[in-house]
Amino acid sequence: MKKKIYFVYISLSGNTQSFVQRLTTFLQFQSNLEIEQVHVKDLVKQNLPFYEVDAPFVSFLPTYLEAGNGIDNGDVEIITMPLSEFIAYGDNASKCLGIVGSGNRNFNNQYCLTAKQYAQRFGFPVLDNFELRGMQNDIERVGRKIMELME
Repeated sequence: MKKKIYFVYISLSGNTQSFVQRLTTFLQFQSNLEIEQVHVKDLVKQNLPFYEVDAPFVSFLPTYLEAGNGIDNGDVEIITMPLSEFIAYGDNASKCLGIVGSGNRNFNNQYCLTAKQYAQRFGFPVLDNFELRGMQNDIERVGRKIMELME
């Protein structure tokens, strides 16, 4: 019997969406998971209401911060706020198994800072991270972690 899991994400440049799609394909061949993708940006764009998910989920998001160094200034998260609102909706936060952050390592301390901020705010772990669109080894590593969580 298949176990359902949601991948709830926001993608602005397409990198996170590419990762989620490749991860979904990988898991369809490697597991018995039924994966439903929720691109929060699409919900907002289509004026659709947020809703409570009926199964566990993993969140994925890129890092977009206002300028600064991400430590003592410029650590205000921007643009991805609809994902935060979706997680906060109803009982969703309690169903989140964790978050996977992405970003550009050139941004040093800001790399995946948004994922860390979400984890701290909602009380779930940062499961992993990847740079830009992610490589195949990132897909496999994150995929294995998700399979373990769903055992």
